[in-house]
Amino acid sequence: MSEIKEVQATEEIARPEYSEQELIRREKLQKLVEAGNDPYTITHFTQTLESDQLTEENFAELEGKEVSVAGRMISKRIMGKASFAHILDAKGNVQLYLRREDLGEDVYKGFKEMDIGDVIGVKGIVFRTKTGAISVHANELTLLSKSLKVLPEKFHGLKDMDLRYRQRYVDMIVNPEVRDTFRKRSQIINGVRAYLDNHGFLEVDTPVLHTLEIGAAARTFKTHHNALDIDMFLRIETELYLKRLIVGGFDRVYELGRIFRNEGMDATHNPEFTSMEVYQAYADYNDMMRLVEEMYSEVAMKVCGSTCIPYQGNMIELKAPWKRVTMAQAVKDACGVDYADWKTDEEARACLKKMDVHCEKDAKRGDCLAALFDEYVEATLIQPTFVTDYPVDISPLAKRKPSNPDLTERFEFFINGHEFGNAFSELNDPIDQRKRFEDQVKLRHAQGILTAQVDEDYVNALEYGMPPTGGLGIGIDRMVMLMTDNASIRDVLLFPTMKPVD
Repeated sequence: MSEIKEVQATEEIARPEYSEQELIRREKLQKLVEAGNDPYTITHFTQTLESDQLTEENFAELEGKEVSVAGRMISKRIMGKASFAHILDAKGNVQLYLRREDLGEDVYKGFKEMDIGDVIGVKGIVFRTKTGAISVHANELTLLSKSLKVLPEKFHGLKDMDLRYRQRYVDMIVNPEVRDTFRKRSQIINGVRAYLDNHGFLEVDTPVLHTLEIGAAARTFKTHHNALDIDMFLRIETELYLKRLIVGGFDRVYELGRIFRNEGMDATHNPEFTSMEVYQAYADYNDMMRLVEEMYSEVAMKVCGSTCIPYQGNMIELKAPWKRVTMAQAVKDACGVDYADWKTDEEARACLKKMDVHCEKDAKRGDCLAALFDEYVEATLIQPTFVTDYPVDISPLAKRKPSNPDLTERFEFFINGHEFGNAFSELNDPIDQRKRFEDQVKLRHAQGILTAQVDEDYVNALEYGMPPTGGLGIGIDRMVMLMTDNASIRDVLLFPTMKPVD
């Protein structure tokens, strides 16, 4: 115990260095506390009105009535015995008119000492100024919270993107369009849920912590459960648990939640992201295409007011029907290579080498087709497009096409040159599934990932019999990017993953 005390006594805790303005604000706070007016002791303020209600349509009803408004002061203009100020609440701005004779000498003096960024509550009368601005004429004012930090300068705002992501709370104060993005995000998610709920799907929750690392290509985050003394892995998908529910008798299920992948970060990837997966018994990948078309167009109408929306300089039409093309045909059209001409994996790799397109030394025909697709096709798919019939080599959970066992009933859909979702006619043959799992695990072991395992319980579930099933996974964050016209996934995540400053 004495050793711990000694460490505590000698350890130095770094304190931030305050700017001159921050020191002045702290001095103001100290004076308030000494005068018995500590703003941090206030626990409640009743708002009777928000900024979005102060409209021309409502003015006739509100004029002359007393209201209570609250928010962060974002501007003030002192004009001797009278002043104007603006506060920012959850819905927008409210203009305040404040006079010394209404508030009293001490309260008005206190207002003049307040800083931009302080949170205040005001009671007053709704009226219209001489210039026609709907405002609140204050007769009571309360400082609800003291801002000890200086907000970014009004006209230049917060421009440093790295700082905006790290300090999202400041970003939302000074950039109103950021708040609008996250309001739309909530509306989009609600729209997705409403569509699925209205079509008979049941929302469920499945485990985030898994006891094994499956052989899938995505890298996992590993943690340790102390009580059980076992390593566990954060989920990279919700698929296998949801399909267990199909086996168990739920014919339509979906889950909307966080997924974790221990991989790189770029404009469309974050280590944790929001995914929606849906599974429907007695359906196939054609049914999933129809679901995607209907859901995207319905949500766009609700959130954006149209199925034709702007995205990064292009007008994207989400109304059905979307274009459909097989992966092999898309590659053939783009670069003249016919997948059917490759008889062996060696021929496929030799073709890519001749075209100077990278592939792994053990790449199979399907891997090579996907590499050509990435190189020549993906970026060209601007309008919504379903790319179908993926090779079985790169589709370990999809059902083979009866007409061509080398291919699967799988599609991904692309918008503005990026993949937005993935769907299958789900593999329900337990013997085939076990073989594909085993192949995946062997590949992972060859790559040095010795923790990869076959999910024996999932194979066991399939052995009880899973009906023909259509499955779909979409990236919610990318859907939000599309419908809010944002180019980076960080712009639609409230708190994106960031490298520590130090």
